[in-house]
Amino acid sequence: MPDAAENEVDVVVIGLGPGGEHVAASLARAGLEVVGVDRRLVGGECPYFGCIPSKMMIRAADALAEARRVPALGGATEVRASWTTVADRIRDEATDDWDDRVAVERLEKAGARFVRGHGRLDGPRRVVVTTADGEVAITARRGVVLNTGTEPAVPPIPGLAGTPYWTNRDAVRVRELPASLAVLGGGAIGCELAQAFARFGVEVSVIEAFDRILGPEEPEASAVVRAALEAEGITVRTGVGVTAVAHEGAFSIGLADGTSVGADALLVAAGRRTNLGDIGLDTVGLDPAVRALDVTRRMRVKGTRGLWAIGDITGKGAFTHMSMYQADLVIRVLTDDGKPRADYRAVSRATFTDPEVGSVGMTEQQARDAGLRVGVGLAKLPESSRGWIHKVGNEGLIKVVADLDRDILVGATAVGPSGGEMIGMLVTAIHARVPLATLRGMHFAYPTFHRAIETALGDIS
Repeated sequence: MPDAAENEVDVVVIGLGPGGEHVAASLARAGLEVVGVDRRLVGGECPYFGCIPSKMMIRAADALAEARRVPALGGATEVRASWTTVADRIRDEATDDWDDRVAVERLEKAGARFVRGHGRLDGPRRVVVTTADGEVAITARRGVVLNTGTEPAVPPIPGLAGTPYWTNRDAVRVRELPASLAVLGGGAIGCELAQAFARFGVEVSVIEAFDRILGPEEPEASAVVRAALEAEGITVRTGVGVTAVAHEGAFSIGLADGTSVGADALLVAAGRRTNLGDIGLDTVGLDPAVRALDVTRRMRVKGTRGLWAIGDITGKGAFTHMSMYQADLVIRVLTDDGKPRADYRAVSRATFTDPEVGSVGMTEQQARDAGLRVGVGLAKLPESSRGWIHKVGNEGLIKVVADLDRDILVGATAVGPSGGEMIGMLVTAIHARVPLATLRGMHFAYPTFHRAIETALGDIS
């Protein structure tokens, strides 16, 4: 960076996760003078600790599981798992040994400048970055974009602090597997990693304080995934909190019902917390204790001028695809490309357990709470032609939620071997407000898993 007096640019981006990196590079390519700031790895959680390495683990685990299903379908197999293969692939192919040099070079090649350090707002359109060499002050002529993301949430359980517990950031770096693992949290991350490790021979227990795993999903989806996990030997405890954690060579996790769980390793997957407390929100009139920033449909932070936010910190969904969607909106706003508006009616997500869970829009309960006249349709995959042919690993269902007054779908869930892919058609239907009569009049290829959508549509009551 130039001297302090010269530190004036068009845009400063604080936080270079997928969305922030996309904003900084795209605006720079559009001819704006841009500075990107991050204290951690450029690219963020997804490529180094989240989506990509975890899905490499899951892909390998799924291959092992499918190989073990061969005897039920057409032969004999002997499966010997090798975690080294997975660990090497994560280190070498996904993360470059957790080195962001290539990402930094990509950003700079686009024309942006990069400052590694902790960026904080210091009043409207002003940022101060604490680097290893001191402080750098930058003024943004057009404004500042926040993309500070989240950190793993660690609950204040007595005894937990100071123990060698894992978060997802540790789990993806494991070189040698423990004999047993306790997973604290039955959300998407907890369930995905629990199943992956179990398929490599680790004895796994999942502990969830809520009354079911995958709490944001439909109850029917949670039940299918729980049954699949338990069928693979994973112990699932729900509706019980953790009261204490001790570690003396191994972990002992005390539960509220008076029992305890022992394990060689402990993975804390108890959600995420937004990184908003120490980025100077108070200097622009905002409360630094907020859990999410209130943004307009053009991604401007309400109550401010020259400040935009994208990604997890907006509370619209902690997904890479949401961050990228919002990033595109900000890019268009800051390059005067029309008047884009965010639309969150058909936000989709996928949980990569086996079976996968894809979902979009409202759950049945959310639709009822919104006062809609709700119709629900359900189809079970094992009862479909493709499910019967598939035989083993065919667990799943399609559930659709309709607003009967408007004759459209407002939510859907697809659970099955391709749940994350099957949901795509239903996302389109909800986003485009396709009438139910139109959907029922479509052709659904036979025999496919997605043909169960037709059955679910016909079941709407």
